[in-house]
Amino acid sequence: MPGITDLKQLISSMKPNLVDGEFVFCSVPASALTNYVHLKPIGMFQETEGMTLILSIEAARQARLPAEPVMRMITLDVHSSLEAVGLTAAFATTLGNVGISANVVAAYYHDHIFVPTADAARAMAALKALSAGQDPL
Repeated sequence: MPGITDLKQLISSMKPNLVDGEFVFCSVPASALTNYVHLKPIGMFQETEGMTLILSIEAARQARLPAEPVMRMITLDVHSSLEAVGLTAAFATTLGNVGISANVVAAYYHDHIFVPTADAARAMAALKALSAGQDPL
């Protein structure tokens, strides 16, 4: 089933879901990745400088990896197409307007937004307001 590409439909039907747990982004040498796979990262990305892992805070601490900044994950429960135009800009602008940084992972079915733990409730309120067509300020 193809994802939605219509921006108005994406925004009005996105349902932000605050995922349980806290997460951190860590970097390890790509050559050492096999030493960290047992930590079950929820995301990985190869960069020139190393392999970025998105891990639960518990897994990062267990492996003695840097555990800052601590983030919460908000999943937009709408099947957005990887070819959709404007959704990331819309929610990033909304969050930026209320002073919340956003680290975004676009996966096949959904967008996942990582925000500082302290800002998670405000981020949820702003995203819900965006979806409802209200001013989040």
